[in-house]
Amino acid sequence: MLKRRRSSGTWILEFYLEKEAVNLRKQAEGMPASIRRDELLRKANQAETTAQVSNGSRVPTQSSTGPENE
Repeated sequence: MLKRRRSSGTWILEFYLEKEAVNLRKQAEGMPASIRRDELLRKANQAETTAQVSNGSRVPTQSSTGPENE
């Protein structure tokens, strides 16, 4: 079975998304309650969720050649 080649730059995407989420939250922080503020907070939540999902998909799984299968 062919192994999937992973890009060494995936951490860059996570870093960007986390940085963008912080930036969006700072923008929304000083705003009064409004549609624009809600949009900024929604985008921040989406960026954080995407970074977490991306990070979670790279967690190594136990392979079938582990010590318990020898």
